Amino acid sequence: MTALTEVAALLACPECGDTLQPDAAALRCGNRHSFDIARQGYVGLLTGASTKMTGDTAAMLDARAAFQGAGHFAPIAAAVAQAFGFVAEPEHTSHVPYSGPVSGVRPSGSATSPDDTTPPDSAASPDKPGLPVNTGSPGGSTTPRDAIGRAGGAVLEIGAGTGYYLAQLLDAHPRTLGIALDVAKPAARRAARAHPRLASILADAWRGLPIRDGALNGVLSVFAPRNPAEVARVLGPGGRFVVVTPTSRHLGELIEPLGMVRVDPDKDRRLEDALSGTFTRTDHTLVEFPMKLSRADVTNVVAMGPSAFHGTPADDPRIAALADFTQVTASVTVATYAPVG
Repeated sequence: MTALTEVAALLACPECGDTLQPDAAALRCGNRHSFDIARQGYVGLLTGASTKMTGDTAAMLDARAAFQGAGHFAPIAAAVAQAFGFVAEPEHTSHVPYSGPVSGVRPSGSATSPDDTTPPDSAASPDKPGLPVNTGSPGGSTTPRDAIGRAGGAVLEIGAGTGYYLAQLLDAHPRTLGIALDVAKPAARRAARAHPRLASILADAWRGLPIRDGALNGVLSVFAPRNPAEVARVLGPGGRFVVVTPTSRHLGELIEPLGMVRVDPDKDRRLEDALSGTFTRTDHTLVEFPMKLSRADVTNVVAMGPSAFHGTPADDPRIAALADFTQVTASVTVATYAPVG
């Protein structure tokens, strides 16, 4: 049984909202809408006119896979897995210092995309039928710890890229299924082979998530666009939304010398404004640590992120002028949210 087969009952037809069922090399709904499963293992659920969202290129994903494969962002992946494995008490802010490689985190690909909570145009969420609530265990309702930590359930990553963070989460939660969603075909192809329990779908989050109401135990967004109303719709009771965003110190030692895109200092405020009224923040963790990067690592970090879209070439001679190794700060916040009401 493939991961797509296992999660099919959680998916919704993007044309009519009906349940999707596996049928040979496709997923089909009761209204005869059919979506082929590509030979690379992902299913395309993009419909209608071409999307205005710009996904990562194959070259960006290659660079990101190489950088994450070296384990540089392993502490971030570990913090994400932790965010889905404990129940936060009343809101607090904690700090996770770097203390060397994080045990139990398997380096592989990665997942980052330009971070934005504003859709490219006004996009109404499609109406979809309700889904019986996944209570996580027989006999009644559960807490988020029950839903993710013990019962398994399913977690969606929006803008998943190569599926790195979701794959690490699945390693940490052996009974959980993963759904990687991305608007770029190269990303969908990579994510499809990121983990045996990870299903990859090609879709545009701003057109509505092709997921049934209340079907998920968790949603993850790492440096990626978000659609708060749709995330709230697909989360079941006790579900959580984990959002990772860079701070203004992230990669700070490289920004000025290489002319890289700066992090908006108001990013946290904009995130809170975007989620206000839909989500309540229950936990907020700063993850900050030094990385010792070679010139090849620096080349990859430039080529894998938004600077690749803004005129900083990966073969910039300024990279060659750097020392053999450069200490660079990784600094992100990992915030956990619960739907209002």
